[in-house]
Amino acid sequence: MSRLDLKAALVSALLLLVFLGAWHLATQQPGAGAAGALSAEQAEYAKMMGKDPGTQKTTGFPTLSQVGATFARQLGDPFYDNGPNDKGIAIQLAHSLGRVGLGFLLACIVAVPLGFVIGMSPLLQKAFNPFIQVLKPISPLAWMPLALYTIKDSSVSGVFVIFICSVWPMLINTAFGVASVKREWLNVALTLEVRPLRKALRVILPAAAPTILTGMRISMGIAWLVIVAAEMLVGGTGIGYFVWNEWNNLSLTNVIFAIVVIGLVGMLLDLLFAQLQKAVTYVE
Repeated sequence: MSRLDLKAALVSALLLLVFLGAWHLATQQPGAGAAGALSAEQAEYAKMMGKDPGTQKTTGFPTLSQVGATFARQLGDPFYDNGPNDKGIAIQLAHSLGRVGLGFLLACIVAVPLGFVIGMSPLLQKAFNPFIQVLKPISPLAWMPLALYTIKDSSVSGVFVIFICSVWPMLINTAFGVASVKREWLNVALTLEVRPLRKALRVILPAAAPTILTGMRISMGIAWLVIVAAEMLVGGTGIGYFVWNEWNNLSLTNVIFAIVVIGLVGMLLDLLFAQLQKAVTYVE
């Protein structure tokens, strides 16, 4: 596996280099030396038209050097706070992760116990299934107008949207994991006259834990995806609002920087749940 991991890392690095090289070639500014061939009158006219012939062209898609300068500037001072519309990337991420964490925690409190109850009762499985199948496909952002109207707080509405998008994968996977526990293990617990609470904690929970963690992992991925769109709608703070605000400022370099940060944070969250899932996975 170590050799395979090394080969995969090399292929990934090669693909990244190819991508960056293609980006560099695609954003090359042709005719960079043409400014020196302009007469004084032509150079003055270009300046009057808003074009400085002595500087590199800044329109179009940003170059690698421009994006690199933005990365250095943003990461050099990630905690600055110059007012409501100008905060560092660390502050924006903290707001987004706080909303995601709170909404995800509330979803865990609701989905895991309810999934246990549903998974242990075939009657409740059939009773709850129509409601789950109707509510599950609804886009979380479709709940935003109702949340804003009833809650009247954009930050709390964002937490509610995270809750509503996180609860379904956890609920379904928990119910499935509990219902899939081997009948032999339950029969042994019944033979030993294990109390229901002890059976749930010592038999069902360890057996269903990998499936429950899978649901949590899916929920976290959806939550991080949704919070960006939700913050674009409600504004205020957060990484989604940062992207929207920088787009309004026509700063594509900051938008690209935020996109990369969103992807890296999402990858780290997924890796965290992957490690938790590996820790509870058992070999029969």
